[in-house]
Amino acid sequence: MSNVIRVLKRRHLLWLLVPFVLYIGALPFVNRVEPVVLGLPFFFVWLLAATLLTPVAVWLTWRGDRKTKERGA
Repeated sequence: MSNVIRVLKRRHLLWLLVPFVLYIGALPFVNRVEPVVLGLPFFFVWLLAATLLTPVAVWLTWRGDRKTKERGA
């Protein structure tokens, strides 16, 4: 089986790109003090949201990987 087909069957692994995009990819766009959200600079709110969404992305990847293994067994 080619690597492309193998990756297409495991698309749930793309959830692991979410933390990268939130922390690194979007950094130049969110590195601002204004606007202020709940008394905090926007950058801090963004980092807090990214920190809270990272475990969700990892959980979605784990769940998809488990389902893929169950189907293959």
